[in-house]
Amino acid sequence: MLNPIPLFPGLPGGPELLIVLLIVVLLFGANKLPQLARSSGQAMGEFRRGRQELEEELKQGAEDEETDSEADEEETATETEPEQ
Repeated sequence: MLNPIPLFPGLPGGPELLIVLLIVVLLFGANKLPQLARSSGQAMGEFRRGRQELEEELKQGAEDEETDSEADEEETATETEPEQ
């Protein structure tokens, strides 16, 4: 029987994180790291705000859709009732 090979074996541990940190320091320099962290934090905040706005718009659109369909049902119910 074939054993599946995981594509992502897990989260990197201590030695892997140290190697990645060393590479980042070599690429950007120690003086640029605070600025890099600040800008990435700001980008993550913008992403969260954009996601929240999109979720709110989708919820509002779904609520509007429900109220429109209820109004249409009421109109068709009143149109089909015989007048006396």
